[in-house]
Amino acid sequence: MSPPVSSDLGYVPPDGGWGWAVVFGASISVGFAYTFPKAFTIYFKELQAVYSISYSQIAWVTSIMCATTYGGDFDLKAGIYMEWVNVTSGWMTVRLQCCGGTGLESSRRLCPISSILVNRYGSRPVVMFGGLLCGIGMVSAAFCTSIMQLYICVGFITGLGLALNLQPSVIMIGKYFLKRRPIANGLAMAGSPVMLCTLAPLNQFLFDSFGWRGSFLILGAILLNCCVAGALFRPIGPGTTSVKTQVTVEGKGALKRDVTEDAVEMSSPTNLPMKNKTEEEGDRDCCEKINQYLDFSLFKHRGFLIYLIGNVLMFLGFFAPIIFLAPYAKHIGIDEYSAAFLLSILAIVDIVARPTTGIIANSKWVRPRIQYFFSFSIAFNGICHLLCPLASSYTGLVIYSVFFGLAFGMVCAMLFETLMDLVGAPRFTSAVGLVTIAECCTILLGPPIGGTLIDTFGDYKYMFIKCGVVMVLAGTFLFIMNYYNYRMLAKEEKERKAKEEDPKTVRTENEGRNNWIKETTQDGPELEPLREEQEEPKKEVNGIIEV
Repeated sequence: MSPPVSSDLGYVPPDGGWGWAVVFGASISVGFAYTFPKAFTIYFKELQAVYSISYSQIAWVTSIMCATTYGGDFDLKAGIYMEWVNVTSGWMTVRLQCCGGTGLESSRRLCPISSILVNRYGSRPVVMFGGLLCGIGMVSAAFCTSIMQLYICVGFITGLGLALNLQPSVIMIGKYFLKRRPIANGLAMAGSPVMLCTLAPLNQFLFDSFGWRGSFLILGAILLNCCVAGALFRPIGPGTTSVKTQVTVEGKGALKRDVTEDAVEMSSPTNLPMKNKTEEEGDRDCCEKINQYLDFSLFKHRGFLIYLIGNVLMFLGFFAPIIFLAPYAKHIGIDEYSAAFLLSILAIVDIVARPTTGIIANSKWVRPRIQYFFSFSIAFNGICHLLCPLASSYTGLVIYSVFFGLAFGMVCAMLFETLMDLVGAPRFTSAVGLVTIAECCTILLGPPIGGTLIDTFGDYKYMFIKCGVVMVLAGTFLFIMNYYNYRMLAKEEKERKAKEEDPKTVRTENEGRNNWIKETTQDGPELEPLREEQEEPKKEVNGIIEV
């Protein structure tokens, strides 16, 4: 069922109309944010020759860009992926709004920079500013003379611009849609694989026609289309009108209620002055303030720790193969356009794999044990990477890309659904924030480690073997530990039910409580007056009963 229209928004989301233009703009922003770091790998080989650098050094460009975008994203990915699974599998019980508020208020707590900008200026200027940063970063990269400058321009500036494009885009969808929000977020998410299908061959065409410096200038201009996408995010809601208009729309009753509450607070002698409140807040412990936003008690949660360790290990080998896929194809003698088309094949299969995985994961056979399915998906990724060195021809790489796209889509479709299955909806926001913070380290280090292996052995196969081994180990670890977790949960549930149903346990507890009362009421000079007072009413009652 569609959720009821919330009465505390101050307006009714249109669920259509101009909202579809917002979805179109969001698909552009989301597509660039998730696709550009992968498509940028087309230029790796030329940049290595220009700057005379190793594979590990050039891999840092994409690693910094992914870490900046991914770190600035936090739990937005959770909402987008879950909505993508929801709209394609028909599972509507867990929606994005389960994280609280109108859809994404809880995620704002975990991305302070973007939150401050969105709350202060709105989504439209933030997205346009992010698109401007992307354009400036790529145009500046065209004039870089060292790899360190490329790290700053492409990795940090462009990555930050992509991060600022992502969160406000999804926030605007949450403002324009309520009943149709899963469909809207699913369409916005579809921009990622669609963009990858076109951007990889386009990068190769630009490189052949204009060189890498000219391509960076054109890419900077293309990324400025994020500003156009942001211009479509027309403000909506009570915050777009003046204070006087808001009072008229929301009703005078709300204003009177606020004034009355303020008057009561000012007149109440029990309330402390505002100055004292500020001092108390200033005296709070720093850890206590941080715990308001991130629930660190999750580190005592057995299922969360299993998920965290497995995912941190997995991301050491998750992104490196897709980053080095096109360079590897060129290394074995495949032409540039065919190498770029491998990324398009991967993206096309990814488009089909995600909804299909959502349907399978939601079935009655898989849903109760979805953690096992997730573990299998990770191990399946690793097996694909282990077999990749056997592909010495273009046909073999096409087959690898098909299976890699299938495995990649399977993991992405279940990445956050499995986390919610472990910790539940109330703690999901904090769980995603903590997991993402930990994952950023391995996302940053994974591709450079793979590049170091290529530099050391002079062959790509060791990089693929490393990624395959890491992901197989991660999948095996998650499978074994989730089996242990399921057994422990079943045992704990059995003990709890036995404790509730056993009358001896209840009687023992009652006897223990009575013994404790008797011990605390033993004869003593300090308890005599109290005992006399308690006994007098009992005598009167007995007298009445005897009469």
